[in-house]
Amino acid sequence: MGPQGLPPLLLMLLDCWASVSAQTGATPPVTTEGLNSTQAARTTPRPALSLRPPGTPKASVPSSGPRPTPVTDVAALCVCDLTPAQCDVNCCCDPDCSSMDFSVFSACSVPIVMGDSQFCNQKAAIYSLNFTANPPQRVFKLVNRINPSIFCIHITNYKPALSFINPEVPDENNFDKLMKKSDGFALSSESEISFATQSDIPATAKYKYGARLQTSDSFLRFPSPLMSSLCTDDNPAAFLVNQAVKCTRRINLEQCEEIEALGMAYYSSPKILRVPGLRTKAEIPITVQSVLIQSLNKTLTRLEDSLVLNQTLVEAGDVKICTNVVLEVKYSLTYTEAGEIAQAGLALLLGPVSGPVVPLEQKFEIHFIQQNTKPVPLSGNPGYVVGLPLAAGFQPQKGSGIIQTTNRFGQLTILRSTAEQDCLAVEGIRTPVLFGYDMQSGCKLRLPKAITCQLAVQKVKSLLKGQGFPDYVASFGNSQAQDVLDWVPVHFITQASHMKDSCQLPVALVIEVKWTKYGSLLNPQAKIVNVTASLLSSSFPETNSGNERTVLISTAVAFVDASAPAEAGFRAQPTIDARLPFNFFFPFV
Repeated sequence: MGPQGLPPLLLMLLDCWASVSAQTGATPPVTTEGLNSTQAARTTPRPALSLRPPGTPKASVPSSGPRPTPVTDVAALCVCDLTPAQCDVNCCCDPDCSSMDFSVFSACSVPIVMGDSQFCNQKAAIYSLNFTANPPQRVFKLVNRINPSIFCIHITNYKPALSFINPEVPDENNFDKLMKKSDGFALSSESEISFATQSDIPATAKYKYGARLQTSDSFLRFPSPLMSSLCTDDNPAAFLVNQAVKCTRRINLEQCEEIEALGMAYYSSPKILRVPGLRTKAEIPITVQSVLIQSLNKTLTRLEDSLVLNQTLVEAGDVKICTNVVLEVKYSLTYTEAGEIAQAGLALLLGPVSGPVVPLEQKFEIHFIQQNTKPVPLSGNPGYVVGLPLAAGFQPQKGSGIIQTTNRFGQLTILRSTAEQDCLAVEGIRTPVLFGYDMQSGCKLRLPKAITCQLAVQKVKSLLKGQGFPDYVASFGNSQAQDVLDWVPVHFITQASHMKDSCQLPVALVIEVKWTKYGSLLNPQAKIVNVTASLLSSSFPETNSGNERTVLISTAVAFVDASAPAEAGFRAQPTIDARLPFNFFFPFV
């Protein structure tokens, strides 16, 4: 209690006055320093009054203690001083600059240098130029800047956080101490890592570049030469590593049926793991996509059924021949962005081998194709862009939308020319039709003597038109599938020769695309207005002295600009269409 005779209200006012006096005395002065003088800045204390009921003890205010000493001296810091022992242009804090240098300065590139701006109170070095002096001089001030934010840092209880701590480098003296701080490490054998169970594999398991492709029993074998040209069968296939190699085997023809690497099942039977380490419901079988049989005279025949053929030793008179020997192997593996194997395809070339001891040359290829899971880019917006593929599709029934394949580069295609010029060897390999590019390709088709004209016509049509020739082509590069009116139908025309034969064999497919410039003259857009596919036929070739007939097959694409010349138009001159009010001449009329 206070002294007797003083009312409680007077005691409360005295207490508030004492609090204000204590706060005023605790306010630190703010100084401003120049080059040759030190100036004290005036501060006006703002007392904060707080009322409390009489008789209530005064709460103790925790002392903040001294603020941490800045780690960086802003007065000695110059961030624009880039060249040693040389004055940097417009760098007012550069100690190498003299008065003569200041005379050519335009302004200070770094006018203020501060420490950590998150503190409520921090030092700041301010630089300026006094051009009125002769010669011009640099003006330097060191002031205390107050951060007005309510979330500023008033004190810090962890001083090392104000600077970067140099890491402690392990050596022979502190190694044991650092080992106690860490969790240690453990070693495991390669077999434990490679053949870990499914429970040990994390959920984010995936193939990485160069990792070997695992199968249900070991890994996918990719024969290749190592130290010599001889094939080594224990070479693993690596993820995302495309390879194309040749190697040689010296085989004894009597043992050709016992050598696994010569058989088709050796390459088609393995099942690749979708992700490494997972063996349950994650095996991708290898799909046989193409099998070509090569005869002794180097002719090729495509095997329609994907049956597994085993190498067989047969005798033709005094000559022993091992048939269905694998000569070429081509893997095509599709992977996702997550590092998983999605599909596995295989193309094989089988052929006969003769002789007692044969140096057999084999070719092996493996290619990785990324699965397209993103939206397919447009071929233009709205008009076609030169070099992008034509958008095409089918209309299953009248009134429905257009159906397109996911591969935009496979919607309208033609034959692809190769160095071998063999139609059977390039069957299924197509080239997309690109807008604005006139193209021409072809190949040679060898027809056996026993083949009939009807079978040859079906074979040639499938080669020319591909797997699915589209019915519609998009007028614009961004035509939507549901807008059927924005699609142009493909007019298919069959042209036969003038000779009256019972059978006409197609030999060429000519695609003519007419397009026009649509829209403004300043930014015309390419629009397709007509597409015509002409199938040219000729008489079935006669058999010569040989047992085969050779037919030349070709495809061509031509783009025709059907734009009409633009006519300059002029707007009509403006006319005045105004009417006077009915009482304009009042009161005269």
